[in-house]
Amino acid sequence: MTRTQDPLLAAVSGGVRLIELGQPFFTGMPCSPNHPGFRMTLIRRHGDMQRPDGGSAANEIIVTGGHVGTHIDALSHVSHCGKLHGDVDAAEAQLGGAFKTHGAENLPGLLRRAVLLDVAAVHGVPTLDPGYGVTAADLDAAAELAGAEPGPGDVALIRTGWARNFGDPAAYMGKDSGVPGANVEAAQWLASRGIVATGADTTAYEQIPAGAGHAVLPVHRVLLVESGIFIMEHLNLEEIAESGVREFVFLLAPLRIVGGTGSPIRPLAAVSAHTHGGSRS
Repeated sequence: MTRTQDPLLAAVSGGVRLIELGQPFFTGMPCSPNHPGFRMTLIRRHGDMQRPDGGSAANEIIVTGGHVGTHIDALSHVSHCGKLHGDVDAAEAQLGGAFKTHGAENLPGLLRRAVLLDVAAVHGVPTLDPGYGVTAADLDAAAELAGAEPGPGDVALIRTGWARNFGDPAAYMGKDSGVPGANVEAAQWLASRGIVATGADTTAYEQIPAGAGHAVLPVHRVLLVESGIFIMEHLNLEEIAESGVREFVFLLAPLRIVGGTGSPIRPLAAVSAHTHGGSRS
């Protein structure tokens, strides 16, 4: 019997390479002071217990906040003047120690078109300057460089090059130097295109000037509260940038943490298995 193969299955069968877009999780990794750090340790080691047939098992305990490492923000994460997205009363929604509205269990799984907006490449540098504010003009130039612009339902990923500092927590967090990131006009540029989610390779997605810390987060207000756009942070966009691919299939499956404000994630880019490394310029 002849059967028509699903086009998506046919595409996958033709060969797909998955590129990691996130950072690994490990004890001591960079973490915002606003959140508890990630901790993992073995609570049972091989040999602690041995079964009659000689088998043994090891396992761990993991302690982490929902906004530690590569993660996605639920719409419950940020409020403005007491309101969550959709004019939901934040105080009422969080009664009982978990969100009744906009909880992390509502974060969508994503299989979407994504566009890499490589702002560092636009400026011809491996990493943007500390505290640099990514503008709407930068995103226009990055879209032109990509030959693709994000549109309704898409995912837009902003590369600053800051992931290169991930191995140096002090430099990566930029407490004294600042951290590059989108400013409000860049957030409005993204929102106007109707994207479903956006992410960056920094800890806060925002422009953080030197010495400012995370005192004010206006981009979170524009994206989460006003526009209902999910935010991903602590991405690693170096490999996808090195591949030369700037438009690709994006895969994501957040944990369904009932009443939570975010979830650790492992985002992936799916590209043709025949795609090889290229230039970012």
